[in-house]
Amino acid sequence: MLNTENLFARTELTARLIPHALIIGRLGETFAKTAPSGLVQQARVVNYRLGTVVIHANNGAVAAKLRQISQRLNNAFIEVGLQCSQVDIKVQPIETIGQSDTALAKPISRVSARKIRACADAMPADSSLAAALRKLLERAAIGDEEADGAR
Repeated sequence: MLNTENLFARTELTARLIPHALIIGRLGETFAKTAPSGLVQQARVVNYRLGTVVIHANNGAVAAKLRQISQRLNNAFIEVGLQCSQVDIKVQPIETIGQSDTALAKPISRVSARKIRACADAMPADSSLAAALRKLLERAAIGDEEADGAR
């Protein structure tokens, strides 16, 4: 229930968070101007506390490169007027929403689909493997006959 106390509590919380968010935004802009564009696309400024800028990199290679230029980043943050004593770089991949490219359905040729169905039909009715093969066929994209000959 939204009452006056909750409204004021939210306002106080918001009043404390907005300046912090603005600082992180300034750090992100400075990071984008200072670091090579390939690294900027693979990393992001996520926090600032007690003079430490925290940057998350998508993988270890990006983190290693960022560590090599951490002093340059530190100096850039100081130049824009932020008190920065340390740049902390951590590996933290971005969580992707949805399926990855490797999880996309690959087409199965009609010939292969027929062979899989015949294999499933030859198994006992209560076989979990047969059920899995039938489910695979239900979900699979069935391609052309030619696709089987190319393999």
